[in-house]
Amino acid sequence: MSQIHADSDPGHGNSPAAWTAVIIMLVAFAIGTLAFWFDVPWLVFASAGLLVVGALTGVVLGKLGYGVGGAKLQPKSHS
Repeated sequence: MSQIHADSDPGHGNSPAAWTAVIIMLVAFAIGTLAFWFDVPWLVFASAGLLVVGALTGVVLGKLGYGVGGAKLQPKSHS
């Protein structure tokens, strides 16, 4: 087994950029699932587009400094 040290933890997406991207993609997936169930093809494809928008939002927010270790991220101490 490997040892995990506190100083080597990359954060694994605990940032506003990651949370925003995941929420957008979850909403897109839920809409797409319902649209598929109710046989609304245009909405299935629109939700697939929203899924891509969610992923791009995460990348853009990360580049703007809201990602893990970003300049605009306020680290919180965990006790």
